[in-house]
Amino acid sequence: MTRSSGEPSGEYVAAYDAVMAQWPVSVEPVDVPSPYGTTHVNVCGPRDSRPLVLLHGGGATSAVWFANVGRLSLAHRVYAVDVIGSPGRSVADGRPLADVAGLMDWLDTLLGALGFGDVDLCGHSYGGWLALTYALHAPGRVRRLALVDPTNCFAGMGARYRLRSVPVVARPSAERVRALIRWETGGMPVDPAWLRLMCLGAEFPGAKVVMPRRPAPGRLRASAVPTLLLLAEKSRSHDIHTVAANARRVMPHVLTAVLPGVSHHTVPTEHPEHLNQGLAEFLG
Repeated sequence: MTRSSGEPSGEYVAAYDAVMAQWPVSVEPVDVPSPYGTTHVNVCGPRDSRPLVLLHGGGATSAVWFANVGRLSLAHRVYAVDVIGSPGRSVADGRPLADVAGLMDWLDTLLGALGFGDVDLCGHSYGGWLALTYALHAPGRVRRLALVDPTNCFAGMGARYRLRSVPVVARPSAERVRALIRWETGGMPVDPAWLRLMCLGAEFPGAKVVMPRRPAPGRLRASAVPTLLLLAEKSRSHDIHTVAANARRVMPHVLTAVLPGVSHHTVPTEHPEHLNQGLAEFLG
C-alpha cells in the first residue's frame, strides 16, 4: 500500500484529500520538521486570532474536523494536527516515538516550531487523552482545554468496546475497522469519505500508537487549566455517566455536558451543531 518509510500511498492520499475537500474554509497545509519526523498540520482561520490546536482520535486524521472548522475558525486560527506515528500525512521517519515522554516532547517541539506561547487545546477520543496529558505536562502552554468524548482519561473503555477492539488491534484490516464503527454507531449515518479514510488507515505502514495511561488523580486535582468535557450521548466506548462523575470528583472545576444524538465515532462529523456551539462558547 505504501513505502516502508510510512509515506502514504496514492490511494490513501486521494481518500485523505476527499475528506479535506469537505472543509468549508480555505486551508493552508504546513509540514513541520522535528527529530521524530515531519508533522502535517492543516491550518485555517484569521492569522491574528488566538491559536486553537485540534488533536484527532485514533486513525481519524486531522481531516475529521471538516464539520467543525467553519465555526471554530471564526474566532481562532485553527491548527489541526495529524498526530505523528498515526495514519495521516505526517511522516514518522525520525526518532521512534516509544512512550508518553516522547509524545510530550514531540508536542513541545511542534508548538515551539509553530511559535506559540500558549494555546487553546481540543482533542477527541485518543486525542482527548493526548490533550489532557499535555495540559498536565505543560499547563503554562494551555489556556483552555476541551475534551470531546475522551478515552482513558477518567474511566476505562467499556468491556464490550474492548472486546470488539481486540481484532482491530491484533490484526488491523479495513473490514474490522468498518465492523467496529458499524457496531459503535448503532447504524447511525457515517460520512462515507471519512469512513473510507478510516478503513484505509487500518493498514497504514509503520503506524504505532503509544498506549495511553490514565492520569493519576493527584495530578488531575492539581490542574488549574479551565477544562470542558463533552460526552457523546450514545457512546459505546465507555459509560459516559461514570466518566462525568469521575471527572467531577478529581477535577472540581471541570465543566461537563452531553452531546445529544451522537456516538463516540460520530461526534465530530454528525450533528455537529451541539459540539460546535459548546466549543465556541467555552473557548470564547
